[in-house]
Amino acid sequence: MEILPSRIHKMTDLIGYQEGSIVSRMVINKNSGSVTLFAFDKAQKLSEHTAPFDAMVQVLDGEALIRIIDKEFNLKKGEMILMPANKPHAVIALEKFKMMLIMIKL
Repeated sequence: MEILPSRIHKMTDLIGYQEGSIVSRMVINKNSGSVTLFAFDKAQKLSEHTAPFDAMVQVLDGEALIRIIDKEFNLKKGEMILMPANKPHAVIALEKFKMMLIMIKL
């Protein structure tokens, strides 16, 4: 599905699940920041890493565990969390889940 400007789009319909995988789709990619959709199959994870910019995760469907530094947070549909720049974080799918990652590059 093409993402057209000045049209209504349902975020959860813009990306699908794939068995045993993590799927990503860039919605916006500009020098000033990006918006990326992710769909995780159950038990899939992004291993611990850092990013040079603050990032916001918005859970669109399902449930995930997000670890920031050494603290764990369970997030469900409709919840969000901010991940600070240059701090280790990881994402683990507790069940199938979709998220939107917004990164602002300032």
